[in-house]
This record gives sequence, C-alpha cells and structure tokens, in this order.
Amino acid sequence: MVRWFLPIVLVALVFTPFTSAEDSKAAAQGEVKKDKKDDKAAPIVAHIKLTGDPEESAGGGESLFGAAPENFKAKLDRLRKAAKDDKVKALYLEIDDLSVGFGKLNELRVAIKEVKAAGKKVFAYSEDPGTKSYLLGLCADVFAIPQGGTVNLVGLRAEVTFYKDTLSLLKLEVDVLRVGDFKGAVEPFIRNSLSKENREQIASMLNDNFDSEIVAGMIAARPGKNWTAEQIAHLIDDGPFTAKKALGLGLIDCVAYPDEFEASFAKDLGIAHAKVARDYGKSKAAADMNPLAILSAFGSPKKKTESKKDKIAVIYAVGGIESGKGGGGLFGGESVGSETLVEAIHEADKNATVKAIVLRIDSPGGSALASDLIWRAVSTCKKPVTASMGDVAASGGYYIAMGADRIFAEPGTITGSIGVFGMKIVTGGLEQWGGMKTEVVSRGKNSGINSSTFRWTDGERKAMQETIEEIYGTFTDKAVAGRTKAGVKITKEELLKLAGGRVWTGRQAKANGLIDELGTLDDAIVYAKKKAGLDAKADVELLMLPHSSSVLDRLMDGDLKLPFMAVASELKVLPGADKALPLASFLMRSRKDQVKAMLPYSLTWK
Repeated sequence: MVRWFLPIVLVALVFTPFTSAEDSKAAAQGEVKKDKKDDKAAPIVAHIKLTGDPEESAGGGESLFGAAPENFKAKLDRLRKAAKDDKVKALYLEIDDLSVGFGKLNELRVAIKEVKAAGKKVFAYSEDPGTKSYLLGLCADVFAIPQGGTVNLVGLRAEVTFYKDTLSLLKLEVDVLRVGDFKGAVEPFIRNSLSKENREQIASMLNDNFDSEIVAGMIAARPGKNWTAEQIAHLIDDGPFTAKKALGLGLIDCVAYPDEFEASFAKDLGIAHAKVARDYGKSKAAADMNPLAILSAFGSPKKKTESKKDKIAVIYAVGGIESGKGGGGLFGGESVGSETLVEAIHEADKNATVKAIVLRIDSPGGSALASDLIWRAVSTCKKPVTASMGDVAASGGYYIAMGADRIFAEPGTITGSIGVFGMKIVTGGLEQWGGMKTEVVSRGKNSGINSSTFRWTDGERKAMQETIEEIYGTFTDKAVAGRTKAGVKITKEELLKLAGGRVWTGRQAKANGLIDELGTLDDAIVYAKKKAGLDAKADVELLMLPHSSSVLDRLMDGDLKLPFMAVASELKVLPGADKALPLASFLMRSRKDQVKAMLPYSLTWK
C-alpha cells in the first residue's frame, strides 16, 4: 500500500558531558571509518528471497504499480552470480510461500547445486514451508524454521471442481464436441465426477511426481540421512510436523528465529563476522514500487541500445494462447498472443546478430488457430529453434513446440495433451429466465453455429465435429513430423496411443519420445549455442522477446486485460472464490476461438 505523508521532524534537547566540537567530529569520523572498514572486509552472505510464483517472461516491462516483478530467469541468474562471486562466502535463501510447479522447482535445485559445487555453504529459512518450499529448503546445508512454524509435508493432491450443476442453477448449458478419450478439459462442465480415463492420467502423473520429485528428491538432497523410499512415504503419511517434531525426525536442521539464524552464520562458516547482503544482485528496476514508479509506468519504456555481438534470442510464450496480441493484464497475469509471438519470432529470424532461438514455453494451451499460427512461424524459421518447457507446456503449448529442432522439458513438466475440443456456453435458458426472448431471421443452414443463445443443430454439430477431427488429424500429423525431424522414429499409430488428450510428466514424455531432453532453460540455451556454432561455455548475450510495452501503450491499443485469475488472488477471503473465478474466466473466453487445444483444467499439485 502506498501512503503519502508529510515528514515530521522531532527535536530533543538532552544534557551530555561536555566535549569540544572538534573532539566530537573526530570521534564520529573514526567510528564511521572503522565500521565501514569492518563491514567492507567482512565476508558476504548473499540473501535471496524466493516467494510466490516467479513470472516466466521476457522482463523489463511495467505494471500499473511501477516496475514489473523480477522474472524467474533473473532469480536464477542471481543464484549463479552468487556462485561465481569471490566475495560471497555463503548463500542465504529466504523461502516464503513458494508456489512454483515441479519444473521451476528443478531449475532452482540445479542453481543451488551450482552454488554448493563452488564450495559455498547454503542456508535456508522458511516460516511455514509447504511441500515445494520444504523440498527446496532441504537442498541447503542448513535448513531452519521458527519455533511456531510447521513443516507441511503431506504429499500431493489434485482437485478437480465440477460446474455442471452450478451451470444448471444459472440456466446455462454447455454444448461440447471433442476428440480423444483423455481430453478432459470439458469434463467439469458436462460431468459431476472424473471419468475413468481422466482419473487414470491424473493418478499416473501424481504417482510419478510423488516418487521422483518428492521421495527421490529428498533422498538426493540428503544422502547422509540414508532415507529409504518406504521411510519417506511413512513420514509423509504422518505429516504435517511442528518445528520440534520435524527437528526430532531429522526433517530440518535447526529451529530458530530469523535473527538467531542469521547470527549463527559466522560460527557455521568459521569466521568472526559475516555480512548479510540483502536482496543480493537484485536490479534497481525490480525494487519495491514507489509513487514515482507508478507515474513512470504510464510512459513508454526506454529501449535498450542493441549491441553488435552474437546473441541467442529467448522468446517467452507464457499463459493461455489466444489470437491477437495477448500480453499482460492490469493486475498481472499473461497470455500468449499469436500476433505478438509470431512478430517476435520473425524479428529474431531477421536479426543478423541472433544466431539461434530458444522458445521458452509455460502455457496450458488455448486457441487451436493461434497455436497453429505460432507453430508455422517456428517451423519456417531459418535459424535453429530449441524449445524449453517450464512448469506446463501442454496441448497448444505442446503444439507450438513441435516445430522446434529440439525439445527440452523439466522432469516434472506437465506436457502432452495432444487433443482438441470445441465448446460453447449456451445462454438461452438464462435469457429466458430473465425475461428475454430471442427471434431469429437467418439464411444458411448452419448460420447459428456461433450463436451463444442456442445449442448446435444436428447440421451445425456435424460441421463442428468434422472441423475438430480435421484439426486433431493435423495436430497428430505435425507431431509425427516434428518427432521425425528430431530423429525420433515414431509412426502415426504409435503417436495416437500417446495422444487422445492424455497428459504426461516430462519424464514420461521423454520415455515416450514426445520430447528429446530433460533439462533446464540454461541447458536449452547451451544446446542452442552449439547449434549456432558458438562456444557453449562462453557467456553469450541474450535477446529477450517479445518486447514489453508500457501500461499506457496497452491501454491505447486496447490490449490491457483484467485476468480473472489475477483478481482471484486478491479475493481469497471469499469462500469458493478460487473455484468460481476460473469458471467465470472460462465462460468469458469461450465466446472466442471455439476450437481449443488446452489442458484439462488448471492442474496444480497441492
């Protein structure tokens, strides 16, 4: 919250022992010099705070409230800077309500390993760690929580909310067409329970992540504990744990308040004094907002002068895929606009200093049309394109990756979901209930195919189903072609067994040949450098695309959006808001781009 206030100066008169002005000045200067000298000489403990869900974006833009939040790659770069900085003796991670997926979690784990490999100790502190925060804290040498904290290590849970009866209460209907037994995107609108196929795929991913991300992750983080998979499974079944109990079980290393924990650093490092460098490596642009930043957000962002050095372009595809420009919302959130992303790909392709492209995808999919337009730009690009999948790259998110030369994914990435569906919200019942009547004058048997008032007629349904099946056929054909291009031998029949809308983890996708490599964004960049004939070990300049625009520019262009999910985060106090607002968002989106390639639902592990 921004508060405007007038400075108040308090003047106090006190009695002090008499000293000359010269003596006082000399003493003060001596104290300052001594403090500065001691402070400068003290080894640095680099403090980095990890909170919420760091954005996957090109960065550098503005929100309504000043500079945009620091993006995920910037946080990773700060961790790696600490690893290379000779002045840094140790790393101090403050982990607060981390809500990343297993993809980002793995990238953070890898970065922490690099710090430890550089011979530096890692301290981690979290007040009330959930599963992801705990798994990350466990990668540190010393992991502490306060006395009143709790280790919420309770396993994984996937919840699917069904809206069929809610829609009935609102006099709304959903007309649906789909291809694939596993295409569960429409189930919440037409069923009151999970289908057998949908339950099967969710259970498969959940079990894979439980065994590989949690159990195996804990064993790898603390080999000295000699934990077995069975022991960890039993521990999780007994969770959550108080700080005292967690310490007794060896789940954490220390129970301490922040000041106590920080005071212990010097002793643990075997030195007399350690200086904690707050927000180590954080750029000024990512600093907390202030009134001047709010005003500056409405101006056009300053364009950086581009160097003549060789570059790798990193193009971000973050959020739901839609036709048009896409972009950020008024209160945050992102969407992938086909027009904007195609322009970014073409810009990188034409830029003589760009030697290769990395397409970074964190998207559940969306419009089938928009996905195909982006795929075309990727597949016709003259420069080598490497796809890098973050937490999610499924359905339309997988579609846009198919034209790349190589596909990288995290072990816990949610991907696949090769399938298509079509649906529209039928509002006729609600209109009639509200006293509205609609009369129709038409020419053309299928003229009502886009009407929101009426269900599809038999003729309209037949035409839509044929369209969806053809798009699905195109999707699978291009998937086979993309895999063949990457050197994977797979037939159409084999791919169809992996398609049908089924979702996979990155590990499962790699085993099935849907992706090529398990690796981070940095791994994809290294591969891109090799493809471009550049030194894989050399630091190469990165061109981040698409370019950001100011709030004013987006307002003038009519591209500024108010995503329902962004609002939902501010309305957690309202019971059911987290479930009702995604429904409202889906209803709003359903009027445009009726044929969709997107994930079954907002699939998150709790």
